Amino acid sequence: MASSPEYLEYVLDLLADVEDVSTRKMMGEYLVYASGKLIGGVYDDRFLVKDTRASRAALSIAEVPYEGAAAMMLVDAEDRAAVAALVAEMLPELPEPKKRHR
Repeated sequence: MASSPEYLEYVLDLLADVEDVSTRKMMGEYLVYASGKLIGGVYDDRFLVKDTRASRAALSIAEVPYEGAAAMMLVDAEDRAAVAALVAEMLPELPEPKKRHR
């Protein structure tokens, strides 16, 4: 089941206090980036973020986005400030994006 555009809008509204948020549609789902780093995605109308020390400390439910994928943490908060703080804590723990060679 693909995620709905309406749920993506909800997630983007939730991330309104986070700078430089972008998304990329991928096979009916959406990857979510902040400051160029992949922080998570929208899978089957669930907002999941990468499993980092910060996300494990703030969130308690781990879910697998699709078969064969690593578990990610389910964002069940509806507080923009809390989500923005979580993303700010996660960013230093995430790898820099790989440079693409043309």
